[in-house]
Amino acid sequence: MTYRWPDGARLALSIVVNVEEGAQMSLQDGDRAPEPVDELGVVLKKPVRMHGNESNYRYGITEGAPRVLRLLDQHGVRATWTAAAVALERAPDLARAIVARGDEVCCHGHRWVHQFGMDEAQERDFIRNAAQSIERTTGTRPSGWLSRYLHTDATRRLLAEEGFAYHMDDYSADAPFWDTVELGDGSKRPMVIVPYAMDSNDMKFWLTPALTPDAWFAYARDTFDELWSEGATRPRMMSLGLHLRIIGRPGRIGALRRFLEHVRSRPDVWITNRRAIADHFARQVPAPI
Repeated sequence: MTYRWPDGARLALSIVVNVEEGAQMSLQDGDRAPEPVDELGVVLKKPVRMHGNESNYRYGITEGAPRVLRLLDQHGVRATWTAAAVALERAPDLARAIVARGDEVCCHGHRWVHQFGMDEAQERDFIRNAAQSIERTTGTRPSGWLSRYLHTDATRRLLAEEGFAYHMDDYSADAPFWDTVELGDGSKRPMVIVPYAMDSNDMKFWLTPALTPDAWFAYARDTFDELWSEGATRPRMMSLGLHLRIIGRPGRIGALRRFLEHVRSRPDVWITNRRAIADHFARQVPAPI
């Protein structure tokens, strides 16, 4: 079935701001090893505190967040903040700023740790604790979920059983789609999949520190332009993933500013959060069951 975005928009643009700082692996939180320093290639043979890396994450809250918030405000951009619950607990000023903007908070785990090694009971608690924490922090229960890279065969079923409306752990499309989830009792429930994107994500700066802001901007701009062009004949969606400690650096924030200025120069773009995209799609396209 064909459908259209509101007001005939060609493209739904989803700005996704990841909040992970303060929820990463650390000895203080009982982890067996600290968060590795990916951008420096540092691998330790014994667990010791990595004070420099901890301060690198704190930078995202103290300096990166104000820059990102200011830029989103200047351009009137509604965003989805994919937050590890503990990160928001430990950054109450940021949580209040997100709520004051009317933005959506999507679950990015209880902490910013991998869940692929959890058994089903552990993962259920991980998901449930994350949702409850974000609801306490923001006043609203989250409706979407994004794992840290990897998830289990049970993840989507557990999300459906916990009442989540959409799932982001998918990279297979440039538009939302339905999945049918088989629950533990044998019944089936539809869930909207709102795909994410890694190729346009600012994480590339973290993994490849030599990447220039100009190169990242050009790739994001070209992605936007191609999807906007395709949107003349079918609904298209673009995800732009950001991180406070990465894009929030003074030498990189300008690339995001240039991208938003470029977006604002084009008509027929629906800049919105992922819950709105999922809800609109669900209203327009009948569920498979």
